[in-house]
Amino acid sequence: MRNPRSDAEAISAKTGMVFAPAAIAVNTSSSTAARMAALRWKAVTASQKSDGSGAFCGSGIARHLSTQVDGPAILRRMLRLVLIAAILALSAAAQNNPDQEEWVQLFNGKDLTGWTPKITGYEVGQNFGNTFRVKDGLLEVGYEAYDDFHERFGHLFYENEKYGYYRMRVEYRFVGDQAKNGPGWARRNSGIMIHGQPASTMGVDQDFPVSIEVQLLGGLSEGPRTTLNLCTPGTNVVMDGKLITKHCVTADTPTFDGDQWVTAEVLALGSASIRHILDGKVVIEYELPQIGGGNVDNYDPKVMQDGKLLERGSISLQSESHPVQFRKVELLELEGCMDPKAKNYKKYFVKADNARCEY
Repeated sequence: MRNPRSDAEAISAKTGMVFAPAAIAVNTSSSTAARMAALRWKAVTASQKSDGSGAFCGSGIARHLSTQVDGPAILRRMLRLVLIAAILALSAAAQNNPDQEEWVQLFNGKDLTGWTPKITGYEVGQNFGNTFRVKDGLLEVGYEAYDDFHERFGHLFYENEKYGYYRMRVEYRFVGDQAKNGPGWARRNSGIMIHGQPASTMGVDQDFPVSIEVQLLGGLSEGPRTTLNLCTPGTNVVMDGKLITKHCVTADTPTFDGDQWVTAEVLALGSASIRHILDGKVVIEYELPQIGGGNVDNYDPKVMQDGKLLERGSISLQSESHPVQFRKVELLELEGCMDPKAKNYKKYFVKADNARCEY
């Protein structure tokens, strides 16, 4: 039986390849091909010149060894190992960070995917006159097709109509001129409707959803005109322990004249607390939003359940006769999995819905 060390020394003398001792520690009962394979994988290449015939290249011995072992099979195994390592690395990198906020872009900047219009006098989903549209990355509300406004108030509803605990940010600005015969109070006026009724429950001729309105106003260059006010179509709220039944309450904000962009933020905690926020400052706060009051016409009486607390509901953007643009509509949900063992646990959640936990 041949000595594998002698094989190694013979190859070393011929090729200039240096072999580690471990490379020779093979089972002497193995075939010559197995011994050669072991030598091949433990080799450390040492470059040197041949005896005057030119630079030596190890390709000859490599070709010889390749006839003894299945090179392609080994390569495939190596590639599989590399792929598995890469997948494991990516999996580790994708692990949940419970502190990282995961904002959802309700408006994707491209089209109205996820949104449904409801305009007074039209069925749900009918976008009369292309009132709501996307242009140059902006969600626009326009009235070029209106020969007369005719009190055709509109609302663009987001598809998830059960949000209750969240932070929401909206960047908006008013542009252009009001539609013909739009109400005087609706100049540079729009709104974010929250905790609202579903679009599908609105009457064809209903003007506003039963909801809470975060009123967005632009300045008229005629003096103070605050924004992020509270209005209550078909609802009431409690402030400082008292039931507020008047339709609108003024917020503490500056006036924004012209076409400058404004960022409005809302913090909703079910029926416990709702805050309107501008530049990090709470400008109005209230609690216990509930059905009641007026300022909604042509609604289904079954919807108007006076005193019913509004824990959650729809979100919609208004069209009230003045052109407005939105460049960002995003939401950070505060309700979700609160089990620290789950993959989708978040420390900032304030309302548990552990049915959504992923393990």
